[in-house]
Amino acid sequence: MTSPTNAYTVPSVSITTARTGASAHANALGMRPMQERAYAKRGEQYLLIKSPPSSGKSRALMFIALDKLHNQGLRQAIIVVPERSIGGSFADEPLSQHGFYWDWRVAPQWNLCNAPGADEPRVAKSKVDAVRKFLQSADTVLVCTHATFRFTVEELGIEAFDNRLIAIDEFHHVSSNPGNVLGSQLGALIARDKTHIVAMTGSYFRGDSEAVLTPVDEARFETVTYTYYEQLNGYQWLKALDIGYFFYTGRYVDAVSKVLNPQLKTIVHIPNVNARESLKDKESEVNEIMGALGEWQGVDSATGFHLIKARACPHSEPIPLGI
Repeated sequence: MTSPTNAYTVPSVSITTARTGASAHANALGMRPMQERAYAKRGEQYLLIKSPPSSGKSRALMFIALDKLHNQGLRQAIIVVPERSIGGSFADEPLSQHGFYWDWRVAPQWNLCNAPGADEPRVAKSKVDAVRKFLQSADTVLVCTHATFRFTVEELGIEAFDNRLIAIDEFHHVSSNPGNVLGSQLGALIARDKTHIVAMTGSYFRGDSEAVLTPVDEARFETVTYTYYEQLNGYQWLKALDIGYFFYTGRYVDAVSKVLNPQLKTIVHIPNVNARESLKDKESEVNEIMGALGEWQGVDSATGFHLIKARACPHSEPIPLGI
């Protein structure tokens, strides 16, 4: 792929999909293929689900957790997510309408991702207190962030989670490095061996090359793998996928300007401010990317899109950019 604004060629990997429609096909219990595969392992104490985004990991966890609560004697299920916005993935679901035995319900006071207050030690005490109250209650499901869970374990100890399911979403946030608090707490839970753990991730690796689990702990987990090829081939309408890659040094905004093609529909992911690539000022980064595309022409009053006149197309209409 060569952009008309520069001479750079971006190498790519091209995939032609089978378009079987299997990814959207549900069985009699309302489970898609990956979920059915994971549910078959629901009796395992330690379960690791490796599956792409949008393959249904959240709902797979619901099926498994409900079986553990109703059939395996566990008292409660605690769903742990990396950030508050992801808590919405575990909202109420009427699973019985699609053939399953029970519905998924989270009482509003136990979805701590919706509770006010940041997840930091200074203001986290109320959320730790909420988890304590939940553990003492007869309710069965709680959703919280990784941070809230870490603070709670530090406050209450791992014994407080005996005979409960701990489900960790985005599991690659865990590390076997002793400096990783969540990873150390997970190791302690496994060593005590009185908790069930379901770990879910779309990418079982870390950018810092640290191992997610120690070999001894990883050997305890039964693994369910649903590949990207299975997911892509299971779509009905996706005919082909091209994945391009471009290596760079220095500031990423300088590299982005070399490969952006303003004639193509493009989504630019701005790195998280905690990422190594981030310049720590997202507004400035967006402005630089827009500047690389062309000359700013104002904001559309109807859509709020920024209008940029592309440098390679001096006589064309401005490109609308949703920021």
